[in-house]
Amino acid sequence: MTDIRKHYIDCGQGHVFTHFDSLSEAEQQTLLSQATAIDLGEISELVATLIHSPRTGSENEGDDLSPADYIPMPGHCESADPSLWKEATKRGEAALRTGRVAAFTVAGGQGTRLGFDGPKGSYGVTPVLKNSLFQVFAEKILATNRIFGRPVPWFIMTSDLNHEDTVAFFEAHHYFGLIPERVHFFRQGLMPAVDAEGKILMAERGEIALSPDGHGGALRALVRSGSIRLMEADGIDTISYFQVDNPLVRCLDPTFIGFHLMNQSDLSSKMVPKAYAGEKVGVFCQRDGKALVVEYSDLPERLAGACDANGELRFKSGSIAIHVFNRDFIARLGGNGEGGAALPFHLAHKKVPYIDREGVRHEPTAPNGYKFEMFVFDALPFADHPVIIETARADDFSPVKNAEGVDSPQTCRDDQLRQYVRWAREAGIEIETDHSGLPPFAFEISPLFGDTPARFRKSWEALPHKPGLTEGVVLV
Repeated sequence: MTDIRKHYIDCGQGHVFTHFDSLSEAEQQTLLSQATAIDLGEISELVATLIHSPRTGSENEGDDLSPADYIPMPGHCESADPSLWKEATKRGEAALRTGRVAAFTVAGGQGTRLGFDGPKGSYGVTPVLKNSLFQVFAEKILATNRIFGRPVPWFIMTSDLNHEDTVAFFEAHHYFGLIPERVHFFRQGLMPAVDAEGKILMAERGEIALSPDGHGGALRALVRSGSIRLMEADGIDTISYFQVDNPLVRCLDPTFIGFHLMNQSDLSSKMVPKAYAGEKVGVFCQRDGKALVVEYSDLPERLAGACDANGELRFKSGSIAIHVFNRDFIARLGGNGEGGAALPFHLAHKKVPYIDREGVRHEPTAPNGYKFEMFVFDALPFADHPVIIETARADDFSPVKNAEGVDSPQTCRDDQLRQYVRWAREAGIEIETDHSGLPPFAFEISPLFGDTPARFRKSWEALPHKPGLTEGVVLV
């Protein structure tokens, strides 16, 4: 008997190897590899604390929360200081010019909810050309490279489900003009699903039921993949984090980076004022002097709807999953939890297909298993000097999550068009729109032509022959 099999038996998980002797050699190696990667001590602790002894709420839940402080945008608040924002922009531009910054995208998901078969990042999202999310980000990074004269490395976290397809997509598109050696792919970590007794579920006779460990696992994956060491060797100390579903995001925002550096922050975040009390976004709060994000489902209804003297939501700072990290902070937090610094796991009760001890497959119709996930925003309470800055939803946040309705390809397409119209008008181009700001035709502006209003205007004024902005026009 191998040491790993004995270890599983000793830990009460010996059923994982019930069918081991009937497997082929290749299947045995796969199972041994999966089993070796699992920390049974960690699983045992999670089962004890999250399943067998879960924390329960109380009537006073949330009484210790207060709204988090944030830096307001100029023009949005009398106390906003435009000179501070200008200084932050200069600091961020200097960091980009000296090669201190990397881009980091969490891209482990598939386009299943969109009815799309493939990595979500390969989904076509722009109004005219239907360029993929990956291409949108690549062109924004390439534009930054050209402006500041330094190639920004791009780290992309995939998953076992889409890694090969993602790499093949980049290769087929010649990395969208980026230097291939500056684009780094690595896989997200996995955690086993367990039943109500804490027993690891089997997907097949020789395969453990594994699932991604959540976007918070990105920090562990950066460390375990060696990406943090690559950054250190490259002189990178600042990491711009964003998720793959948001094409409006300013991937490398100099002002945001500058605020992060000016405050010597471990972790900085962007917020948008919530559109309404029940909007499904996390909320920046404060507890015991520490900033944190509370999931919308965990914020008591009485707090979510509470208003101040001006009739505005008290807890209005919505989290939109745009952050800047200090490299050394990720190295500490994504390591082995030295000094008590480790992201907590959360529990998700899901329907998990499984093989029983007799080898019979079950397709449950109700949740039967538990998955363990980490959330990246849980890093906030561990951060020194955290910074939260306000951003305009219209310029930074329009995710593609659902096939229809809110946060769908249609709403994202419309938000992109509204942004193009605003930029065109700032450059002196007249475009008629409806009451919502939408033009009567679709056109497109590549980030390579302009990725900010000022850069769009500069490119537009440099054109010797200016095209009319009509149906199907693309500015590249």
